Amino acid sequence: MIEKESHIEADQKTSSILLVDDVPANLKLLGGILHDEGYRIRSAINGELALEVAEKEKPDLILLDIMMPGIDGFEVCRRLKANAGLADIPVIFISAMGDTGAIVKSLTLGGVDYINKPFQAEEVIARVSTHLKLHKQSMALLNLNKELQELNVTKDKFFSIIAHDLRGPLGGFLGLTKIIANEPQILTDDQNKEMASALYSSAQNTYDLLQNLLEWSQMVRGNTTFIPQNLVLKDIITECLSLATESAREKSISLIMEISDELQVFADSNMLQTIIRNLLSNSIKFTRNGGRVSIAAEAAENNMIVISVKDTGIGMNNEMVENIFRIDVNTKRTGTNKEASTGLGLLLCKEFVEKHGGEIVVKSIENQGSEFFLLFPAP
Repeated sequence: MIEKESHIEADQKTSSILLVDDVPANLKLLGGILHDEGYRIRSAINGELALEVAEKEKPDLILLDIMMPGIDGFEVCRRLKANAGLADIPVIFISAMGDTGAIVKSLTLGGVDYINKPFQAEEVIARVSTHLKLHKQSMALLNLNKELQELNVTKDKFFSIIAHDLRGPLGGFLGLTKIIANEPQILTDDQNKEMASALYSSAQNTYDLLQNLLEWSQMVRGNTTFIPQNLVLKDIITECLSLATESAREKSISLIMEISDELQVFADSNMLQTIIRNLLSNSIKFTRNGGRVSIAAEAAENNMIVISVKDTGIGMNNEMVENIFRIDVNTKRTGTNKEASTGLGLLLCKEFVEKHGGEIVVKSIENQGSEFFLLFPAP
């Protein structure tokens, strides 16, 4: 027995096709032909039902009759192409209206092909296979174009940080060292202390920026290691708070922790520290002298842990809150003591939290403060 040659590739055989025709016999015949080729078939006997099925099931291709009661095939196609969620689905008209005018109108409305009735099975199979393949290639190109656009945005952000934001703290550092080197004899003790404090602040800002740039570049290139394990949350937070103590002390900001000794989280230690470190640094940066930054955590539903970092800082407006985790929108601003900021730390936080299957949410009110909520899996 000789097996029938297949016209479609293996990865196309799971494709779904919507058949639209008001004659049940046509649906049965056409459905049988395509079902034997391995396609998943769904039928609709009128235009209204076809639109409902298309909206619900998003088929990979539609075979559409023209002459139907109610809305005809032309109107169905027009509505499909006007719907952003359905416009990309290829539509092949299959009709007994074989005149040139009908064919031209079909293609003008967005159809990709036209098959005359009565049809030949081999012709239908070949055209369906061809347009499914073309559609798949088209979608792959669109996805590739989207990825390239995202990479360009990432590249622009990266070079912007290097060209502008890194030059700022390094320029300040250079200016301070120049004064100390050229005029050490005219500086009082108080001025020397002030210079030393400014140098430390500039060096710390530069270090933090370089650290985030390094981690971000590794993440973008897919080189970030991810080894989640059971961690005692209070130990991680305590270590992060110790690193933030000096920055908080300079602004007389109180650091408060409310986390039980027993609470654990399932996370990658390095990523979790990076997240907490950035959120604490961010809160201190945008909180005025004498303010307060608190970090707390508790068990939540669905076997998750909620960590919150709250400050009494300058807060954000609704537009900034909406865009704060977007790399293509510039949300950077200086801190309350003119500290440099790029917004890169928050992008890292979002990527790292989502790497754990968690979520990061922010609530903020201008001139009252911000609170970041992190959802992490419990052990």
